[in-house]
Amino acid sequence: MKLFALTLPLFLSTLLFGQTPGTLTLNFTQTPHTSYTGTKNVMAVWIETNSGTFVKTRKRNVGGGTKDHLPTWAVKSGGTANNATSAACNTVGATTGATLNNFGAISVTWDGTDVSGNLVADGTYKIIIESTWNHGNTNTATRTFTFTKGPNADLPWTNDDSNFTGILLTWQPSGVGIEEVNAPLQFQVQPNPSADGIFNLSFNQADKVKVFDLNGKLMIEENIKGLTQKQLNLNTFQNGYYIIEVSNGLERTEQKVLLNQ
Repeated sequence: MKLFALTLPLFLSTLLFGQTPGTLTLNFTQTPHTSYTGTKNVMAVWIETNSGTFVKTRKRNVGGGTKDHLPTWAVKSGGTANNATSAACNTVGATTGATLNNFGAISVTWDGTDVSGNLVADGTYKIIIESTWNHGNTNTATRTFTFTKGPNADLPWTNDDSNFTGILLTWQPSGVGIEEVNAPLQFQVQPNPSADGIFNLSFNQADKVKVFDLNGKLMIEENIKGLTQKQLNLNTFQNGYYIIEVSNGLERTEQKVLLNQ
C-alpha cells in the first residue's frame, strides 16, 4: 500500500502533464577522414526542441587549439561560435573531454531532462551531432535526427551517410507509476534498395527474422533474440523484391525490400 501511495503521484503527473520518463539512446560510427594530425577530431552532441530551443548537451570533445571548430553547438549552448571551451557553453550533465584521438563508435544517452534536472514535456525533439576533423568548411558535418519523446517507444528512420554509419536511435519509455509501458515492435531496413545484397536491420524487442520471396517461400529464418541490429546478406539471391519479417511471439511486422545487384 505504501508503494502504491508513493508511485501514484508520479503516475498521475505523467498522465496530466505528459512528462514521460525514459531513455534516448543514439549509437553511430564515425567515418574516418583526413584529420588535423592523423585521426584527431572534435564532436558535440546535444538535444533541442523541435523549434530549435537548446535543451541539454550530451557530449562535447574539444581542445583549446580546436575551440573554434564546434560553432553551431557553441552558440546553441550559450557561448560564442569561436570558443567551444568557454564556461558560457552549457555542458551540465554531459560527457566532456579533450579532442578525440580516433574516429570510431559513439554512444550517447539522454534521460529526458533539461539542464535543471527536470523532465521535459513529451513531444517532438531533435538530437544533433556536430563533428569536425580539419580546418575549412568542407571538413565538418552536422546531422540532425528527429524523435518523439512520450509513453510509446520510438525507433525513427536513420539513414547512413558519408560521415556517420550504423546509426541506431531509440526512445524507450520507462515505468510510469504502477506498471511498465510495453513498447510496440518496430524495425527499419537500410539500404533499400540494396546494390550488393546487404540489408542492415535495426529493431526493438524482436526474437526472430524471416525472409520470404513474393510467392511466400521462406528463404531465411534466424534467431535475433537479445539483439538490436542484424545484417542480412542476400547476395546469392536473384534480383527482385523480398519480404523481411521480424517478430517476437506477440507481434510481427514486415517490410518489402528490393535486391538490385
